Amino acid sequence: MQNDVDIAKLQRLEAENNRLKGAVAELSILNDIATAMSSTLALSEILELIVNKCVKHLQVEQVAIMLLDEKDKGEPMQTMVRGADSKAGVLPFRLDAQLTGWMIKNQKPLLINDLENDERFQLTRLADVHINSLLSVPLRLKGKLIGLLNVFNKQRADGFSSADQKILAIIASQSAQAIENARLYEEEQALIQMREEMRLANSIQLKLMPKSPPEIAGYKIAGKNIPAKEVGGDYFDFIPMENSKLAFCLGDISGKGIPAALLMANLQATIRAQTLMEMSAKTCVEKSNILLFRSTDINKFATFFYGILDPVKHEFSYCNAGHNPIFKFSQDGTCQRLQTGGTVLGIVENLPFAEETVPFNEGDVLLLYSDGVTEATNATEEDYDEPRLIELATENRGDTPDELVQKIINSVMTFSGDTPQDDDITVVVIKRV
Repeated sequence: MQNDVDIAKLQRLEAENNRLKGAVAELSILNDIATAMSSTLALSEILELIVNKCVKHLQVEQVAIMLLDEKDKGEPMQTMVRGADSKAGVLPFRLDAQLTGWMIKNQKPLLINDLENDERFQLTRLADVHINSLLSVPLRLKGKLIGLLNVFNKQRADGFSSADQKILAIIASQSAQAIENARLYEEEQALIQMREEMRLANSIQLKLMPKSPPEIAGYKIAGKNIPAKEVGGDYFDFIPMENSKLAFCLGDISGKGIPAALLMANLQATIRAQTLMEMSAKTCVEKSNILLFRSTDINKFATFFYGILDPVKHEFSYCNAGHNPIFKFSQDGTCQRLQTGGTVLGIVENLPFAEETVPFNEGDVLLLYSDGVTEATNATEEDYDEPRLIELATENRGDTPDELVQKIINSVMTFSGDTPQDDDITVVVIKRV
């Protein structure tokens, strides 16, 4: 009788000891996850920690963490990390689409100890995947599903227990915040890196723009560019030529941001190389179009105005490749639209372009601009438009180029008010004094 009592006591002590061991193990897991929550571990390291703890504590063959990707409508759950018992030696397991769909719909734990005979699911090819038992719990944060924590094949004959489900649910509850913290940290780091890259791109692009206008006897020149983003797609340049001539140009690249900035740099290098060969305006544009077509995608193009000023003959030749009309204002108040040329650059490889030579009389003002000026909008979605620009330039044609450039930009900004700038703004003025 005494022996039976002693055995019962030992059994109770052993059970209590096992319970305490399990509680200590659970606390260890939760402590590790809590520590991870306050750390700056990478997302992959957080996920690996969770997987390793689950494999060891729950004694399973495999663990898979699936995170919700709301951008991917075809396959919203992506397996981010997978861990396995090194002794198992089996191929990676994954939730069937049916099981994943059930979890997304119900968002509650799913415990199956005989998958093949579970009447809730009609699964195929079970013999190929060798999943006997599984336990899946949702990863939820502030009431929102962010993923699934799945464990496969309990290494015990009776399979998963309600205690296993409880601890996995607790792990999932704690892990969701740690995972989200790591996600946000990585996004923040990526944003910081992107901003630094944009800052460097902006610095490089500013160096590609003229630092100051050229000085030519009898002429005053000014130009200014205001990108809509950190980097822009507008480009203007002044390129000295032989015999005191000056090439000047303004281009507007399709698109915005880094891709437009790269194409702008490509265009600048192309134009400068052709200009150094001392060719005519139309020939320069024709050859630049061929080179641009061969080095860019079909959906990338540029509108472009290219001119060559001869300060000795007081005239300039130009070719307008699909750009806005350039305006020439005379002392008598007349305005001439300069449109001779051809279509935009980079769309068709071999295209003929035309050029025109225009006299540059004393007091004449040449105004180059990008469509960021005329297409600037206000709160009522009204465009700044050409007539408003022509009127402003006509009234202020007696100003210096610097003054006129600034007046145009101020006028556009005042017109737009609080409406965000949607496109790059570039203005260049050349005046014979």
